[in-house]
Amino acid sequence: MLCGASCYTKKYYLNELFNKLPTQVKDELKIMCVLYTEEVGGVLTLFFDEDGNLELRTAGEEGDLLYDEIGAGLKIGKLRTEKAELFESLELFYRVFILGLEE
Repeated sequence: MLCGASCYTKKYYLNELFNKLPTQVKDELKIMCVLYTEEVGGVLTLFFDEDGNLELRTAGEEGDLLYDEIGAGLKIGKLRTEKAELFESLELFYRVFILGLEE
């Protein structure tokens, strides 16, 4: 897991494995995640699959009538487009510094 935010706990989490990321990148991730959960609700997590591809997952708690599942999916798509360069850089960082692969 890279990072995540929850509208339920009002908390943001950044995995300490990624503390070496530039401050600007960490700040951008925090702002993106917190704004996302404030806008559509639920929980947003960013993680890497076994190939080093960045995945975004969103979910709402059972019974949360304010969580907008359709809006959440649309917002994920928008983030993938708007933040494509950031996400590609994070995938490269993960593959090189965490997995130890050479690009």
